[in-house]
Amino acid sequence: MSQTKGAPLWKMLVPGHWDGLRPAMPSLLLLFVAALLSSWAQLLTDANSWWSLALNPVQRPEMFIIGAQPVCSQLPGLSPGQRKLCQLYQEHMSYIGEGAKTGIRECQHQFRQRRWNCSTVDNLSVFGRVMQIGSRETAFTYAVSAAGVVNAISRACREGELSTCGCSRAARPKDLPRDWLWGGCGDNVEYGYRFAKEFVDAREREKNFAKGSEEQGRALMNLQNNEAGRRAVYKMADVSCKCHGVSGSCSLKTCWLQLAEFRKVGDRLKEKYDSAAAMRITRQGKLELTNSRFNQPSPEDLVYVDPSPDYCLRNETTGSLGTQGRLCNKTSEGTDGCELMCCGRGYDRFKSVQVERCHCRFHWCCFVRCKKCTEIVDQYVCK
Repeated sequence: MSQTKGAPLWKMLVPGHWDGLRPAMPSLLLLFVAALLSSWAQLLTDANSWWSLALNPVQRPEMFIIGAQPVCSQLPGLSPGQRKLCQLYQEHMSYIGEGAKTGIRECQHQFRQRRWNCSTVDNLSVFGRVMQIGSRETAFTYAVSAAGVVNAISRACREGELSTCGCSRAARPKDLPRDWLWGGCGDNVEYGYRFAKEFVDAREREKNFAKGSEEQGRALMNLQNNEAGRRAVYKMADVSCKCHGVSGSCSLKTCWLQLAEFRKVGDRLKEKYDSAAAMRITRQGKLELTNSRFNQPSPEDLVYVDPSPDYCLRNETTGSLGTQGRLCNKTSEGTDGCELMCCGRGYDRFKSVQVERCHCRFHWCCFVRCKKCTEIVDQYVCK
Protein backbone atom coordinates (compact mmCIF):
# COMPACT_ATOMS: atom_id res chain seq x y z
CA MET A 1 0.00 0.00 0.00
CA SER A 2 1.43 3.35 -1.02
CA GLN A 3 1.58 6.10 1.63
CA THR A 4 1.52 9.88 1.15
CA LYS A 5 4.76 11.41 2.31
CA GLY A 6 4.50 12.92 5.77
CA ALA A 7 1.03 11.48 6.49
CA PRO A 8 0.87 9.22 9.55
CA LEU A 9 -0.24 5.67 8.90
CA TRP A 10 -3.38 6.03 11.07
CA LYS A 11 -4.65 8.79 8.76
CA MET A 12 -4.49 6.41 5.81
CA LEU A 13 -6.35 3.65 7.68
CA VAL A 14 -9.23 5.64 9.20
CA PRO A 15 -12.14 5.82 6.70
CA GLY A 16 -13.05 9.35 5.66
CA HIS A 17 -9.75 10.97 6.64
CA TRP A 18 -7.97 13.15 4.13
CA ASP A 19 -4.94 15.21 5.09
CA GLY A 20 -5.83 18.88 5.42
CA LEU A 21 -9.63 18.27 5.51
CA ARG A 22 -12.00 17.87 8.53
CA PRO A 23 -12.94 14.18 8.74
CA ALA A 24 -16.72 13.86 8.56
CA MET A 25 -17.05 10.08 8.32
CA PRO A 26 -15.48 9.19 11.69
CA SER A 27 -18.00 11.44 13.43
CA LEU A 28 -20.88 9.68 11.68
CA LEU A 29 -19.30 6.35 12.46
CA LEU A 30 -19.03 7.26 16.14
CA LEU A 31 -22.67 8.32 16.20
CA PHE A 32 -23.70 5.05 14.58
CA VAL A 33 -21.65 3.01 17.07
CA ALA A 34 -23.09 4.98 19.99
CA ALA A 35 -26.63 4.35 18.76
CA LEU A 36 -25.85 0.67 18.27
CA LEU A 37 -24.42 0.38 21.78
CA SER A 38 -27.46 2.16 23.20
CA SER A 39 -29.82 -0.25 21.45
CA TRP A 40 -27.73 -3.19 22.58
CA ALA A 41 -27.80 -1.93 26.17
CA GLN A 42 -31.58 -1.56 25.97
CA LEU A 43 -31.92 -5.12 24.67
CA LEU A 44 -29.79 -6.33 27.57
CA THR A 45 -31.98 -4.41 30.01
CA ASP A 46 -35.13 -5.89 28.50
CA ALA A 47 -33.64 -9.39 28.62
CA ASN A 48 -32.75 -9.00 32.30
CA SER A 49 -35.42 -9.52 34.91
CA TRP A 50 -36.26 -8.81 38.52
CA TRP A 51 -35.91 -12.58 38.92
CA SER A 52 -32.18 -11.86 39.19
CA LEU A 53 -32.86 -10.67 42.76
CA ALA A 54 -33.07 -14.37 43.62
CA LEU A 55 -29.48 -14.98 42.50
CA ASN A 56 -27.91 -11.67 43.55
CA PRO A 57 -28.12 -11.13 47.34
CA VAL A 58 -30.02 -7.97 48.27
CA GLN A 59 -28.51 -5.85 51.02
CA ARG A 60 -30.93 -5.28 53.89
CA PRO A 61 -31.52 -1.63 54.93
CA GLU A 62 -29.84 -2.09 58.33
CA MET A 63 -26.68 -3.19 56.50
CA PHE A 64 -26.34 -0.03 54.39
CA ILE A 65 -22.90 1.53 54.63
CA ILE A 66 -22.59 5.30 54.94
CA GLY A 67 -21.30 6.75 51.67
CA ALA A 68 -22.14 3.61 49.66
CA GLN A 69 -24.19 3.71 46.48
CA PRO A 70 -27.98 3.49 47.01
CA VAL A 71 -29.09 -0.14 46.93
CA CYS A 72 -31.65 0.41 44.14
CA SER A 73 -29.04 1.68 41.68
CA GLN A 74 -27.00 -1.48 42.22
CA LEU A 75 -29.77 -4.04 41.71
CA PRO A 76 -29.74 -5.58 38.23
CA GLY A 77 -32.82 -6.41 36.19
CA LEU A 78 -35.21 -3.73 37.49
CA SER A 79 -37.33 -1.67 35.10
CA PRO A 80 -37.59 2.11 35.70
CA GLY A 81 -40.93 1.66 37.48
CA GLN A 82 -39.58 -1.14 39.65
CA ARG A 83 -36.54 0.97 40.52
CA LYS A 84 -38.82 3.77 41.75
CA LEU A 85 -40.76 1.31 43.90
CA CYS A 86 -37.44 0.04 45.21
CA GLN A 87 -36.53 3.56 46.31
CA LEU A 88 -39.86 3.89 48.16
CA TYR A 89 -39.83 0.40 49.69
CA GLN A 90 -36.18 -0.56 50.07
CA GLU A 91 -36.86 -2.90 52.99
CA HIS A 92 -39.13 -4.96 50.71
CA MET A 93 -36.42 -5.81 48.21
CA SER A 94 -34.75 -8.66 50.09
CA TYR A 95 -38.18 -10.32 50.45
CA ILE A 96 -38.89 -9.88 46.74
CA GLY A 97 -35.60 -11.71 46.19
CA GLU A 98 -36.71 -14.46 48.58
CA GLY A 99 -40.02 -14.70 46.74
CA ALA A 100 -38.26 -15.02 43.39
CA LYS A 101 -36.00 -17.72 44.83
CA THR A 102 -39.03 -19.60 46.19
CA GLY A 103 -40.67 -19.41 42.75
CA ILE A 104 -37.55 -20.68 40.97
CA ARG A 105 -37.16 -23.60 43.38
CA GLU A 106 -40.80 -24.55 42.93
CA CYS A 107 -40.50 -24.29 39.15
CA GLN A 108 -37.50 -26.63 39.23
CA HIS A 109 -39.39 -29.08 41.43
CA GLN A 110 -42.49 -29.13 39.22
CA PHE A 111 -40.45 -29.60 36.02
CA ARG A 112 -37.72 -31.86 37.39
CA GLN A 113 -38.96 -34.74 35.22
CA ARG A 114 -39.56 -32.72 32.06
CA ARG A 115 -37.32 -31.99 29.10
CA TRP A 116 -37.28 -28.35 30.13
CA ASN A 117 -36.45 -28.40 33.83
CA CYS A 118 -36.47 -24.69 34.67
CA SER A 119 -32.66 -24.46 34.68
CA THR A 120 -31.09 -21.10 35.50
CA VAL A 121 -28.35 -20.11 33.08
CA ASP A 122 -26.99 -16.79 34.40
CA ASN A 123 -27.46 -14.22 37.17
CA LEU A 124 -29.17 -11.54 35.07
CA SER A 125 -31.68 -13.04 32.64
CA VAL A 126 -31.84 -16.07 35.02
CA PHE A 127 -33.58 -18.47 32.59
CA GLY A 128 -31.91 -17.22 29.41
CA ARG A 129 -33.37 -16.69 25.96
CA VAL A 130 -36.06 -19.34 26.38
CA MET A 131 -38.15 -16.75 28.28
CA GLN A 132 -38.31 -14.57 25.15
CA ILE A 133 -40.73 -17.16 23.72
CA GLY A 134 -44.32 -16.80 24.94
CA SER A 135 -44.70 -20.52 25.64
CA ARG A 136 -46.53 -22.55 28.29
CA GLU A 137 -43.27 -22.86 30.22
CA THR A 138 -42.81 -19.08 30.22
CA ALA A 139 -46.42 -18.70 31.39
CA PHE A 140 -45.80 -20.99 34.37
CA THR A 141 -42.53 -19.24 35.26
CA TYR A 142 -44.19 -15.81 35.38
CA ALA A 143 -47.07 -17.17 37.46
CA VAL A 144 -45.01 -19.06 40.03
CA SER A 145 -42.53 -16.21 40.53
CA ALA A 146 -45.35 -13.69 41.06
CA ALA A 147 -46.86 -16.15 43.54
CA GLY A 148 -43.51 -16.34 45.32
CA VAL A 149 -43.48 -12.58 45.88
CA VAL A 150 -47.02 -12.60 47.35
CA ASN A 151 -45.97 -15.45 49.63
CA ALA A 152 -42.77 -13.77 50.86
CA ILE A 153 -44.22 -10.28 51.39
CA SER A 154 -47.34 -11.63 53.15
CA ARG A 155 -45.20 -13.61 55.59
CA ALA A 156 -42.76 -10.74 56.16
CA CYS A 157 -45.72 -8.56 57.19
CA ARG A 158 -46.85 -11.12 59.75
CA GLU A 159 -43.34 -11.44 61.17
CA GLY A 160 -43.04 -7.66 61.64
CA GLU A 161 -40.19 -7.27 59.15
CA LEU A 162 -41.83 -4.46 57.14
CA SER A 163 -42.77 -1.05 58.54
CA THR A 164 -45.68 -0.53 56.12
CA CYS A 165 -47.72 -3.59 57.09
CA GLY A 166 -48.46 -5.93 59.96
CA CYS A 167 -50.76 -8.85 60.74
CA SER A 168 -53.66 -9.64 58.45
CA ARG A 169 -56.80 -7.55 58.85
CA ALA A 170 -59.02 -10.01 57.03
CA ALA A 171 -62.63 -10.05 58.17
CA ARG A 172 -63.88 -12.88 60.35
CA PRO A 173 -65.21 -15.73 58.17
CA LYS A 174 -69.00 -16.00 58.35
CA ASP A 175 -68.92 -19.77 58.80
CA LEU A 176 -66.56 -19.64 61.80
CA PRO A 177 -68.32 -20.97 64.97
CA ARG A 178 -69.41 -18.14 67.24
CA ASP A 179 -67.47 -19.36 70.27
CA TRP A 180 -64.18 -19.43 68.34
CA LEU A 181 -61.98 -16.32 68.56
CA TRP A 182 -60.86 -14.59 65.38
CA GLY A 183 -57.46 -13.12 66.15
CA GLY A 184 -53.87 -14.12 66.37
CA CYS A 185 -51.46 -12.77 63.77
CA GLY A 186 -52.32 -14.00 60.31
CA ASP A 187 -50.33 -13.77 57.08
CA ASN A 188 -51.15 -10.43 55.44
CA VAL A 189 -52.05 -11.84 52.03
CA GLU A 190 -54.08 -8.71 51.15
CA TYR A 191 -50.99 -6.49 51.40
CA GLY A 192 -48.79 -9.12 49.73
CA TYR A 193 -51.19 -9.35 46.80
CA ARG A 194 -51.40 -5.56 46.33
CA PHE A 195 -47.67 -4.95 46.58
CA ALA A 196 -46.80 -7.85 44.27
CA LYS A 197 -49.25 -6.50 41.70
CA GLU A 198 -47.62 -3.06 41.77
CA PHE A 199 -44.05 -4.34 41.61
CA VAL A 200 -44.22 -7.39 39.34
CA ASP A 201 -46.58 -5.80 36.77
CA ALA A 202 -44.62 -2.53 36.56
CA ARG A 203 -42.40 -3.67 33.67
CA GLU A 204 -45.35 -4.47 31.39
CA ARG A 205 -47.52 -1.52 32.41
CA GLU A 206 -44.92 1.19 31.91
CA LYS A 207 -44.46 0.48 28.20
CA ASN A 208 -46.71 1.63 25.35
CA PHE A 209 -46.83 -0.94 22.57
CA ALA A 210 -48.56 -0.54 19.23
CA LYS A 211 -52.11 -1.83 19.44
CA GLY A 212 -52.34 -5.35 18.06
CA SER A 213 -48.57 -5.85 17.95
CA GLU A 214 -46.79 -9.03 19.02
CA GLU A 215 -45.11 -7.02 21.79
CA GLN A 216 -48.48 -5.98 23.19
CA GLY A 217 -49.71 -9.58 23.00
CA ARG A 218 -46.71 -10.76 24.99
CA ALA A 219 -47.18 -8.03 27.60
CA LEU A 220 -50.86 -8.97 28.04
CA MET A 221 -49.86 -12.62 28.35
CA ASN A 222 -47.36 -11.78 31.10
CA LEU A 223 -49.92 -9.70 33.00
CA GLN A 224 -52.51 -12.50 32.83
CA ASN A 225 -50.04 -15.08 34.15
CA ASN A 226 -48.75 -12.77 36.88
CA GLU A 227 -52.35 -12.36 38.07
CA ALA A 228 -52.98 -16.11 37.95
CA GLY A 229 -49.98 -16.68 40.21
CA ARG A 230 -51.03 -14.03 42.70
CA ARG A 231 -54.60 -15.35 42.83
CA ALA A 232 -53.38 -18.88 43.48
CA VAL A 233 -51.74 -17.70 46.71
CA TYR A 234 -54.66 -15.44 47.65
CA LYS A 235 -57.37 -18.03 47.03
CA MET A 236 -55.53 -20.87 48.76
CA ALA A 237 -54.92 -18.96 52.01
CA ASP A 238 -57.15 -20.56 54.62
CA VAL A 239 -58.19 -20.40 58.25
CA SER A 240 -55.87 -22.02 60.78
CA CYS A 241 -56.83 -22.56 64.43
CA LYS A 242 -55.14 -23.40 67.71
CA CYS A 243 -56.71 -24.97 70.78
CA HIS A 244 -56.48 -23.50 74.28
CA GLY A 245 -57.48 -25.20 77.48
CA VAL A 246 -56.38 -27.34 80.39
CA SER A 247 -54.65 -30.58 79.36
CA GLY A 248 -55.48 -29.99 75.70
CA SER A 249 -59.24 -29.84 76.33
CA CYS A 250 -59.65 -27.34 73.49
CA SER A 251 -62.27 -25.37 75.41
CA LEU A 252 -61.30 -22.33 73.35
CA LYS A 253 -60.04 -21.90 69.81
CA THR A 254 -58.18 -18.96 68.30
CA CYS A 255 -58.17 -18.74 64.50
CA TRP A 256 -56.34 -16.64 61.91
CA LEU A 257 -55.62 -16.48 58.18
CA GLN A 258 -52.65 -18.56 57.04
CA LEU A 259 -50.94 -19.05 53.69
CA ALA A 260 -51.06 -22.48 52.11
CA GLU A 261 -47.83 -24.42 51.76
CA PHE A 262 -46.12 -23.14 48.64
CA ARG A 263 -45.83 -26.69 47.29
CA LYS A 264 -49.64 -26.78 47.09
CA VAL A 265 -49.58 -23.45 45.21
CA GLY A 266 -47.04 -24.94 42.80
CA ASP A 267 -49.22 -28.00 42.30
CA ARG A 268 -52.23 -25.79 41.51
CA LEU A 269 -50.25 -23.73 38.99
CA LYS A 270 -48.88 -26.91 37.41
CA GLU A 271 -52.48 -28.01 36.80
CA LYS A 272 -53.11 -24.61 35.22
CA TYR A 273 -50.01 -25.13 33.04
CA ASP A 274 -51.40 -28.43 31.76
CA SER A 275 -54.68 -26.73 30.77
CA ALA A 276 -53.19 -23.41 29.60
CA ALA A 277 -55.05 -21.62 26.80
CA ALA A 278 -53.45 -20.73 23.46
CA MET A 279 -54.15 -17.06 22.65
CA ARG A 280 -53.46 -14.47 19.94
CA ILE A 281 -53.56 -10.70 19.88
CA THR A 282 -56.36 -8.97 17.96
CA ARG A 283 -56.21 -5.71 16.04
CA GLN A 284 -58.14 -4.15 18.90
CA GLY A 285 -55.28 -4.99 21.25
CA LYS A 286 -56.94 -7.82 23.17
CA LEU A 287 -56.09 -11.48 23.63
CA GLU A 288 -58.48 -14.00 22.12
CA LEU A 289 -58.51 -17.79 21.95
CA THR A 290 -56.89 -19.33 18.88
CA ASN A 291 -59.62 -21.99 19.06
CA SER A 292 -63.03 -20.54 19.89
CA ARG A 293 -64.39 -23.97 20.86
CA PHE A 294 -62.59 -23.75 24.21
CA ASN A 295 -63.84 -21.78 27.21
CA GLN A 296 -62.54 -18.26 27.74
CA PRO A 297 -59.76 -18.32 30.37
CA SER A 298 -60.53 -16.84 33.77
CA PRO A 299 -58.11 -14.55 35.67
CA GLU A 300 -56.88 -17.68 37.46
CA ASP A 301 -55.86 -19.49 34.25
CA LEU A 302 -52.53 -19.48 32.41
CA VAL A 303 -52.28 -18.38 28.77
CA TYR A 304 -49.58 -18.52 26.11
CA VAL A 305 -49.08 -17.01 22.65
CA ASP A 306 -46.27 -19.13 21.15
CA PRO A 307 -45.81 -22.89 20.76
CA SER A 308 -43.12 -24.40 22.96
CA PRO A 309 -39.70 -24.85 21.32
CA ASP A 310 -38.10 -28.25 20.87
CA TYR A 311 -36.32 -28.86 24.17
CA CYS A 312 -34.68 -32.05 22.90
CA LEU A 313 -31.55 -30.46 21.45
CA ARG A 314 -29.38 -27.56 22.50
CA ASN A 315 -30.35 -24.47 20.53
CA GLU A 316 -28.66 -21.11 21.10
CA THR A 317 -31.42 -19.27 19.22
CA THR A 318 -34.32 -20.48 21.36
CA GLY A 319 -32.26 -20.90 24.54
CA SER A 320 -33.02 -24.63 24.80
CA LEU A 321 -30.34 -26.51 26.75
CA GLY A 322 -31.33 -29.91 25.35
CA THR A 323 -31.55 -33.15 27.30
CA GLN A 324 -28.10 -34.60 26.61
CA GLY A 325 -26.60 -35.80 29.91
CA ARG A 326 -29.93 -35.69 31.78
CA LEU A 327 -30.76 -38.58 34.11
CA CYS A 328 -33.74 -40.67 33.03
CA ASN A 329 -35.80 -43.55 34.41
CA LYS A 330 -35.44 -46.66 32.27
CA THR A 331 -38.61 -48.29 33.59
CA SER A 332 -40.90 -45.26 33.43
CA GLU A 333 -43.27 -44.55 30.56
CA GLY A 334 -43.83 -40.98 31.74
CA THR A 335 -42.00 -37.75 30.90
CA ASP A 336 -39.06 -38.84 33.07
CA GLY A 337 -38.66 -42.10 31.13
CA CYS A 338 -35.60 -42.55 28.95
CA GLU A 339 -37.67 -42.87 25.76
CA LEU A 340 -39.34 -39.47 26.14
CA MET A 341 -36.60 -37.63 28.02
CA CYS A 342 -33.91 -38.63 25.51
CA CYS A 343 -36.15 -37.89 22.49
CA GLY A 344 -35.36 -41.30 20.96
CA ARG A 345 -31.58 -40.73 20.91
CA GLY A 346 -30.92 -43.57 23.34
CA TYR A 347 -29.15 -43.54 26.68
CA ASP A 348 -26.03 -44.72 28.45
CA ARG A 349 -25.87 -46.76 31.64
CA PHE A 350 -23.39 -46.18 34.44
CA LYS A 351 -23.03 -47.38 38.01
CA SER A 352 -22.97 -45.03 40.97
CA VAL A 353 -22.47 -45.47 44.69
CA GLN A 354 -25.25 -44.19 46.92
CA VAL A 355 -24.81 -43.71 50.65
CA GLU A 356 -27.94 -43.86 52.82
CA ARG A 357 -28.75 -43.91 56.52
CA CYS A 358 -29.79 -47.36 57.70
CA HIS A 359 -30.27 -49.55 60.79
CA CYS A 360 -31.45 -46.55 62.78
CA ARG A 361 -32.11 -47.03 66.50
CA PHE A 362 -33.68 -44.71 69.03
CA HIS A 363 -31.65 -44.14 72.21
CA TRP A 364 -33.22 -42.88 75.43
CA CYS A 365 -33.19 -39.94 75.74
CA CYS A 366 -33.40 -38.48 73.07
CA PHE A 367 -31.57 -39.14 69.84
CA VAL A 368 -31.47 -41.51 66.90
CA ARG A 369 -28.26 -43.23 65.86
CA CYS A 370 -27.91 -44.65 62.35
CA LYS A 371 -25.32 -46.50 60.33
CA LYS A 372 -24.30 -45.62 56.80
CA CYS A 373 -25.03 -48.15 54.11
CA THR A 374 -23.62 -48.05 50.59
CA GLU A 375 -25.33 -49.44 47.55
CA ILE A 376 -24.24 -49.66 43.92
CA VAL A 377 -27.11 -48.72 41.61
CA ASP A 378 -27.58 -48.45 37.86
CA GLN A 379 -28.34 -45.00 36.47
CA TYR A 380 -29.11 -43.86 32.95
CA VAL A 381 -28.28 -40.66 31.11
CA CYS A 382 -29.45 -39.41 27.72
CA LYS A 383 -27.08 -39.54 24.81
